[in-house]
Amino acid sequence: MQVENKLTPTPKQLEEFLDPGSLGPIHMINLLKFRQRALYEDGRESDLTGEGAFNIYSRKVNELVRASGGDVTFISKIVRLEIGEAEQLWDRVILASYPSRKIMLDIMSSDRMREIAIHRTAGLEGQLNIETKNGTGPFSLF
Repeated sequence: MQVENKLTPTPKQLEEFLDPGSLGPIHMINLLKFRQRALYEDGRESDLTGEGAFNIYSRKVNELVRASGGDVTFISKIVRLEIGEAEQLWDRVILASYPSRKIMLDIMSSDRMREIAIHRTAGLEGQLNIETKNGTGPFSLF
């Protein structure tokens, strides 16, 4: 299995994301890899680490998610790989919940998101976003 961190979806992933999908909540697992130093596309000078720039974005996007009825339910640093192999680990995992894929899309395409996304791209080297659905709690069988 090849794993490749990215900052933006492929055209196919974007097409699938734009499909409203079935109704009901979704949960996004975000695996984040930070840049050593923040790199702003507008060329601004910054002493921030990639993690520091992403934290600016994260605080502001969390407000948008919560205002939409969603929530960020889990945030943690990744410290080691228990099973499997990877050339390098991600730095942080975040689990965010949204009332629907459409609401997540509304947030991601909002004017406010466009304003704050500069900190996301400055801070991230790449990420994996994994959409999940129908979770019913710990140790549930589907």
